Amino acid sequence: MEYTQLGRTGLKVSRLVLGTMNFGPQTGEPESHALMDTALDAGINYFDTANVYGWGENKGRTEEIIGTWFGQGGGRRDKTVLATKVYGSMAAEGDPWPNYDRLSALNIRRAVDASLKRLNTDYIDVYQFHHVDRLTPFEEIWQAVEVLIQQGKILYAGSSNFPGWKIAQANEAAARSGRLGLVSEQCLYNLAERRAELEIIPAAEAYGLGVIPWSPLHGGLLGGAIRKSAESGRTATGRSAEALANSSVRAQVQAYEDLLDKHGLEPGEVALAWLLTRPGVTGPIVGPRTPEQLASALRAVELELSPEVLAGLDEVFPGPGAAPEAFAW
Repeated sequence: MEYTQLGRTGLKVSRLVLGTMNFGPQTGEPESHALMDTALDAGINYFDTANVYGWGENKGRTEEIIGTWFGQGGGRRDKTVLATKVYGSMAAEGDPWPNYDRLSALNIRRAVDASLKRLNTDYIDVYQFHHVDRLTPFEEIWQAVEVLIQQGKILYAGSSNFPGWKIAQANEAAARSGRLGLVSEQCLYNLAERRAELEIIPAAEAYGLGVIPWSPLHGGLLGGAIRKSAESGRTATGRSAEALANSSVRAQVQAYEDLLDKHGLEPGEVALAWLLTRPGVTGPIVGPRTPEQLASALRAVELELSPEVLAGLDEVFPGPGAAPEAFAW
């Protein structure tokens, strides 16, 4: 496994991030534990989750599964860089009471204590804001974060789904009070969805944030969706099915798969390897449901893409260009 610094921090993290969103809803606890063991044995030390994972009546279940895994000992917690998130409502279904969501100082305090309990740990390495809170000033957010750091409950703060200007606003507010500010940004970024290159990634690079792309295969679209459908005789589902229903998108994905067939490469592995070549990217989040999917992701770390393949990928999936030139003239 390769390691890199998380943004401008001294924290070393793996070039792949284990996403746990499937733990609970789609992957049972024993299987989730086995996947975490395999990932850790392979050198993946950066695990990502969120307090709302498990969803619906089972919100928090994913954190609980990670917590029982930590409880097995064997140095699991010490070897893991743990990231979780706060923003979504953790109130019981149908509960009208306020202050159980967003980024108020009250909810941050309440949410971090609940996550620590579920995760069976006394600290979180990277505590991430799952979404922009347009109602809470960053001065309040950073004051709450500073208290948690002083209490030893978190070490760093990160963001997820922030636009570039909010990354700048957050870190300028932190700088005014002498605080470190955001150290990472999780954003939707892959070959088929490159709008992050306009503003988000340049902002992250300028402020020293590590970029953690989520949905690196774009819901399976970049994992050989057309080929798999042909081989299995089953149509794609979910985001892939919606995308492939568009004839222009289908033609684009077909060109992508044809390019990689020509070079004897696996689509899913190439999609991950391409992200690892991108400026500012720390490592993509992979959310395997099976050991085979995890093994494929691990192979991507060692895959070197030739200049010819990289040029072909840019031709199939051209990026938006740099801002403001991309839209100003």
